[in-house]
Amino acid sequence: MTTVESSPTAAGSGANATEAFRSAQHEVTDVSPERISAVVRGVLQGVHSAIREHKVTYPEFQAAKAWLIEVGEGGEWPLFLDVFVEHVVEEVTSEAQQGSKGTILGPYYLPNAKPLAAEATLPMRDDEQGTPLVFAGQVRDIDGTPLGGAEIDIWQADSEGYYSGFAPHLPEGNLRGVVTTDEEGRFEIRTIQPAPYQIPTDGPTGKLITAAGWHPWRPAHLHLIVRAPGHRPITTQLYFAGGEYLESDVAEAVKPELVLDPQDQGDGTLRSTYDFELERA
Repeated sequence: MTTVESSPTAAGSGANATEAFRSAQHEVTDVSPERISAVVRGVLQGVHSAIREHKVTYPEFQAAKAWLIEVGEGGEWPLFLDVFVEHVVEEVTSEAQQGSKGTILGPYYLPNAKPLAAEATLPMRDDEQGTPLVFAGQVRDIDGTPLGGAEIDIWQADSEGYYSGFAPHLPEGNLRGVVTTDEEGRFEIRTIQPAPYQIPTDGPTGKLITAAGWHPWRPAHLHLIVRAPGHRPITTQLYFAGGEYLESDVAEAVKPELVLDPQDQGDGTLRSTYDFELERA
C-alpha cells in the first residue's frame, strides 16, 4: 500500500468503524437467559481450555488484559471482531440459507450511499487511479424470476487500498453507491479495480498480528449487499482471480464461488459478470 501524507491511522479508522457500528443500533432483545448463559459459558470454556493447554503465565495474562483495554480505547473492536471472528458467524448463519454465497460485512460499510441507476459509474475523483472495471450482472429469485428494482449496495477500496470514510484524504462517498436494477434485474457498474489492503497495523490489532508473525493483508475485493423486497438480503464480497492473498486472507473470508475472472476488453478496461440469486424471506 502506498503511504501518503494523510494516510489513515488505526485510531482514526477504529473510531470511524465504531461510530458507524453504533449508529446502526445493533441490539438483540429477544434472547433468553438460557441462550446467553450457554453462549457465554461456551466462550469462557474455550478461553479456559486455551489457558490450560498453553500454560498461560500471569505476566501473559496481564499483558492480555492490557491489550484488551487498548483495543477498546482505540475503538478497534469492530475491526478485530470483523477480521478474526465474523467469518465463523457467517459460516454458521449461512448453513440453512439458499441463494448466492455470502461472506463477511467487514468494518468499512457506511449506510446512505448515493443512489444510482442500473447503468452507473461509482462516484470517484476526476483523477481516480486504477484499472477501469465494468461489473455487470442480474439479480433473480432462486426460481429464476428477475428482480427488477433490487438494490446493490456496493463499496470498495481505491487503487491504494483505502476506503472513503476511513481515510482523511478521500472525498466522502468515494467508490460507494446503491445501484437499482432495471426491470429485468440487470445492472452495469463502472468503477476501478480495487487494490489489496492492509488492515491498520499501528494499533493494538496490528500489534497482535505482528507479535504472532501473521500478515495483515486482505485480497482485493468488491463489497456488496444485495437486497429486494420480500427477499433475504445477501452480504458478500467478490474477489479477483490471480490476486494476491486469495489463499491467505487474514479475515479468512474468501470462497471459491466468489472469485471473479475479469476479461480485458481490448482497451485496458476489465469486464466481469456475476449474477445474484435471492431466496424469499
